[in-house]
Amino acid sequence: MNSFARPRLVVSECLGFKTCRYNGETIPVAYIEYLKPYCDFITVCPEVEIGLGVPRDPVRIIEIDGECHLYQPAKGRDQTRKMTRFVDRFLSGLSDVDGFLLKESSPSCGLNKVKVYPGKGKTAPKSEKTSGFFGGAVLERFPYSAVVDEGRLRNFRIREHFYTKLFALARFRKVKSSGATSELVHFHASHKLIFMVYSQKELKILGKIVANPVRKRFPEIISDYEDHFHLAFRDLPRYISYINVLMHAMGYFKNNLSSDEKAYFLDLIEQYRARKLPLSACISVLRSWIARFTEIYLADQVYFDPYPWELATISDSGKGRNL
Repeated sequence: MNSFARPRLVVSECLGFKTCRYNGETIPVAYIEYLKPYCDFITVCPEVEIGLGVPRDPVRIIEIDGECHLYQPAKGRDQTRKMTRFVDRFLSGLSDVDGFLLKESSPSCGLNKVKVYPGKGKTAPKSEKTSGFFGGAVLERFPYSAVVDEGRLRNFRIREHFYTKLFALARFRKVKSSGATSELVHFHASHKLIFMVYSQKELKILGKIVANPVRKRFPEIISDYEDHFHLAFRDLPRYISYINVLMHAMGYFKNNLSSDEKAYFLDLIEQYRARKLPLSACISVLRSWIARFTEIYLADQVYFDPYPWELATISDSGKGRNL
């Protein structure tokens, strides 16, 4: 097993950890099983934590006078105050967390697809949707963490982005704790191709910060660097950005490859462009060339080993392809 920084990941407890759903069941998620050897998990079920029990009568989000409430229709109980208190206490107690993997559409953990009902009565949900009480607070308080729900994780492009960001955050956390400028310099040098994919603008800014022409001390440098590091990972990269870096890396081998090898790799890129293959399929070929031709600069690039390769799968639900 390769040595990777271990991310700290907060996960909805019903996603394969405990039978704590409202109906007393659990939801097995294959990708979480794959992550278990490589991550340290903090599991949570907000609804159980506020005393609703298992099994339990379902809760829903209702809107009253323009405000959202967490309501339990079968018992006629408003659970909003209990939930908001728990969410504040739990999230305030977290430290050194790299990401969140939460239950989609849940009135507590959902991130963006939670139904809202117009009052306490038996009515159809409104057309607009919202975040759950816990999920919404996560998005507000941890805007730079790797955050996803298990539904979006089925899409391999989103999944690769999530893994890349999650393990990059874990590595950066180790650099911060080291207190050593030399560690930051190496971190930046080894992440250049990843930054090239995510944001060339932030890559240039980060390079200037690491160059440190005015000789700032580590606490100030790392603070400046962290701000732009997070900005670099803010958005899902465009396909063309990935393709540009793949072509850039291929250029290191232009004098070593046969015409057939070049044609094969270009065909892989076209399949990736057509969304028929994951990025990892192209990167695996480049990794073989790095070893074959002893390309030292590329060998040090985390871009070719961003997360454990045991996590790389090509299965895809087809949902969220345009996200």
